[in-house]
Parts: sequence; C-alpha cells; structure tokens
Amino acid sequence: MIDYKKAKNILIKSKINIKDEVINTSKSLNRINVQDIYCPVNYPAGTNAAFDGFAINSKDTSTINKKNPKEFKILKSISAGDNPKLNKVKKFQAVEVMTGALIPKYFDTIIPIEKIVFTNNKKSIVINEKIKTNQHIRHAGSDYKKNELVINKGTIIQPSHILAFKTLGIKSIKVKKKLNILFFSTGNEISNNIDIADWKVRNSNSHYIKSLSNNFLFNYIEGGILRDKDEQFFKKQIDKNLRSKIDIIVTSGAVSAGKHDFIPSVVKKFNLSNFFKGVAIRPGKPILFAKFKGSEKAFFGLPGNPISSSACFRFFVYPYILNILGVKEEKPFKAKLKNSFFKKKNFTRFIKARLTTTHNGNLEIKVLKGQESFRIKSFVESNIWGLFKHGQSNFKKSELIDCYSPIGSNINIFK
Repeated sequence: MIDYKKAKNILIKSKINIKDEVINTSKSLNRINVQDIYCPVNYPAGTNAAFDGFAINSKDTSTINKKNPKEFKILKSISAGDNPKLNKVKKFQAVEVMTGALIPKYFDTIIPIEKIVFTNNKKSIVINEKIKTNQHIRHAGSDYKKNELVINKGTIIQPSHILAFKTLGIKSIKVKKKLNILFFSTGNEISNNIDIADWKVRNSNSHYIKSLSNNFLFNYIEGGILRDKDEQFFKKQIDKNLRSKIDIIVTSGAVSAGKHDFIPSVVKKFNLSNFFKGVAIRPGKPILFAKFKGSEKAFFGLPGNPISSSACFRFFVYPYILNILGVKEEKPFKAKLKNSFFKKKNFTRFIKARLTTTHNGNLEIKVLKGQESFRIKSFVESNIWGLFKHGQSNFKKSELIDCYSPIGSNINIFK
C-alpha cells in the first residue's frame, strides 16, 4: 500500500496523450484551450460614450464661466451603432450622444444629459463653466488592446470567457478533445430496478459519475453491470476497448480481496507500464490504477461503496483528467476547522464536510457525523470535501484544513 502523495506522482507520470480539435467558442464551456488566446482587436473598438449626453471639445470651454456663458450648436444626434462621421466641425458645436455611441473626431468630453441646459429653440445647449476633458468617455482599447493576452493555455473555459470571446470576435479556439470514459458497475447485488429485494442494491454509482461528466470534462459511456462470473467477459471488454476510442476504463466494486473481486487479477493479465493497488486513504483504500503499455489508455478500479467511489473519482480520476488536458495542478483553499477531528496518522482522509462563513466572513469547515463509506445522508448534507493530510492524527479546532469543491475544480476561483 502506498501513500496518497506517491499515488498522485504515479498518476502524473502516467499521463496519456489525446488529440486537439478546433471548436466554435459558443460551444467551448468547460473545455480546455491548448494555446494562449490573444485579443484580435482593440476593445472598445472606438472611443465611445459612457453616458447619454452631449459631446463637446473641452478646449472650447477654457474661457467660459457663469458670467460668460456660451451657446453650443447641436449638430446631430448619434446613437449606439450609428456612423459618427461629421463633414466639418467648428468651435462651439456639440453632438448629442447615447450610451455606447462612437464619439466623432474633435470632441473629447461628455456632459451628462442631466446637466444640460437648452436654449429656447432646443437647437443649442448653454454651457456656463469650464468642462474637464475625458469626462464619461470610454477610450478605444481601454479594456483590451490588440494582441493583449485574454487567457492562458490550460484554462477551463467558463461563461465569462465565452462572453469575452464573442465580444472580441474570437470565433473558434483549439481545445483538447474530451476524454471518453467507459464505466462499469460490478456485482450480482447491483440492480437497475427501483423496487428491489433487501439483498439487492440499486445502481447509483454509474448515475453519479455520469452526472459529473459536464463539470469534470469527459464523455460518459455506459458499460453496464459486470456480474460475479463475468471475469472472462470483462477481459474481452478490455481487449476490445484498447482498440477503440475509449481513453479511460473505470469500474466500481470488485476491487478488494474478496472471493468475487476479480478486477485486479484481470487487469494484471495485460501489459502495464504503471500500476498501483491500495492507497493509504479513507474512504477508498482498495483503489487500483493501471496504464496499458503501448497504448494511450488507462484504467481505474474504484471501490463499490458509494462514498468510496465518489471520493476516489474526485481525488484520483479527476486530477488525472486535468493533467491530461493540460490544466495546472489544482490547489485547495483553506478553511478553519469548526470541530476537532482525529484520524489514523498514516492515512489521508477525504471527509464529508459543511462549509459555512462566520459573522466576520471567515470560512469554516465542519466535519459531519456519519463518515462511513456507505452513508449517503452526510454526503447530501455536505457541500465540500475536506482533505485531512497524511502524517497527522489530531486536528484541533480553528486549524486550517484543505478544501475541495465536490462539483469541479477550484482552479478558476483560486488561481
């Protein structure tokens, strides 16, 4: 049995290679870009109005005061989307502009509509004070300049990125292809029926892992249920899928040392470049990993208990996926422990926990009752995974604990 740190290092060294593809940015949510993305244009494209009002040249107001007001003739009204071109502009002239409208040349400041005084005929405005330059103006390129970096390669694309891509005219990007994960449940006890006998167990692990596919960046392929006597059938399934578009095979159950736990013995029959079986973690100690030699394929055997399977997918399979896709290593965020906790020193614990904030705005994590791997009530009540590290037994109240989101990476929030 190895520790969690060594297991993670093996996973890093066992990276499989997958191809890139070019996709429309509108369909890029939760995909991973493989190149730095730069802005193709200045944004805003042109200098425009931040307020409804009137644009003037501030220099024309240099001698104006309340005793010496001046009328500015209104040339035209310009809305967002209008061509701002004017044939000729003279001193003491103005244009009405709406928010977002491009500012014609010569004009360099805006007086908000609320401060405007019109002449009786409404054809001019009256100014009785000196106006500062660059008031209420958005300058071209003030947000993004042409060739400025938008996002680094290896970024998990979020809705905010898609908004930027479409605003800046970035139509398509190169991303890593989504991994194809083939999943098998195992055991004679597993049933897809709702109404079951007491000696049966409803199939839940497959549905849980399928539900993670969008956030966890993979395509889910259902393999079905492997029964206790399906050892040879399973070997044939691996043989078949080593020549298919499947990237990773994942099973839940039949991975320990019981009479019907055939997963390890079947996997060991193949030519493997990397392998581990058993990690000093709880839940999930029997976890198995293998990389098939001469093939860009990998295998994870997860324990069958629901929480063991969930924890192992989050802390083994998901980091493995991120590494393959070129995403930098996920770092935890910290929260203060609300209640003291004890564990065995030489084990890493993945704990179902509840994250809250104090009245001062500090993050707190509470270890929930019912940490056994079969208990789902505490999983429902939890909203965070707490990682209690190897090498420490006693965790005191107010100690800082590593926290991981159960539904996706911390990366885009805690960079």
